[in-house]
Amino acid sequence: MLIFKDTKYIKSPFDSEAELEQVIVDNYEYLFGPTSFYLPKTKIKTADGVGTIPDGFAIDIGQKKWYLVEAELMHLSVWNHIAPQVTKQILASQQSITKRTLVELAVEQYQADPYTKEKFEDLNIAAINVRQVVGDILETDPIIGVPIDGVTNDLRDWARTLKYKVKLWIVSKFVEFNKPTNIVFEFPEEFKPELDTEEESKPQKANTDIAQYDVGLTDLVNATLLTVGEKLTMAYKPRNGQQKKYEATVLEDGSLELLGQLFSSPSYAALAGIQDAGSDRKTVNGWISWKNNKSKTLADLREQLLNTAVTS
Repeated sequence: MLIFKDTKYIKSPFDSEAELEQVIVDNYEYLFGPTSFYLPKTKIKTADGVGTIPDGFAIDIGQKKWYLVEAELMHLSVWNHIAPQVTKQILASQQSITKRTLVELAVEQYQADPYTKEKFEDLNIAAINVRQVVGDILETDPIIGVPIDGVTNDLRDWARTLKYKVKLWIVSKFVEFNKPTNIVFEFPEEFKPELDTEEESKPQKANTDIAQYDVGLTDLVNATLLTVGEKLTMAYKPRNGQQKKYEATVLEDGSLELLGQLFSSPSYAALAGIQDAGSDRKTVNGWISWKNNKSKTLADLREQLLNTAVTS
């Protein structure tokens, strides 16, 4: 239950897969990251011409990854619905014609959508290189991205058998009590999947007491990689604007103080900064945005923590 003053929102099932699909289209950055852009569903075919339509394709030009997106509802059968559907999509995604189609769709979106274009510009990718950059990303194996309202044991087990990496994110729906037309959706914090076989397949870190997605600023403070009161900086230049520099203070509870507000995560703090600078971006990765006085990002400090063995 979510409570806002006297208003209560209770968890509710999605009306249909189509409802969940639209929620993902409208909010894809909260799953696939701030340097991603989203291509809508389009029909692709296997080598023998069997057609299939994924719910979309997310291409992360910053991380150089791409996703076959299939929004699902937990009550649908893994074996009769999800597994065969995703298998066809994987096979179809490997066809050259599919990749050419996606490159052309990406170029068209770059040319027509200023928000997508800005992401390329932020990464200093010139217009002449867009086709090459996207094409190179599509030559890598796709990640199977599954936003879903809950994860079953069979779904976890099936995902871990695939050759391709799988990420499962839980997205929840809440409706106002006695007023079901008022709806809010819950997305995971900091893009955190419920299951990530890509992370599971990586070599084990020295610090096995904590997983990457679970590292918070309090962990960095406890490991003396950050100190209470330390200043972190971030510079941002919006499109057609002046560069601004922001300074956030690390607080004892692991939050950041910026612009007179407290933020529970580095990404929320960074987002407040870039929007103050004039950007209309919806998301930003605060772990790579904020730096200490030695020019180390929070992501660098997180890696240092994970690669440090814990001694008793």
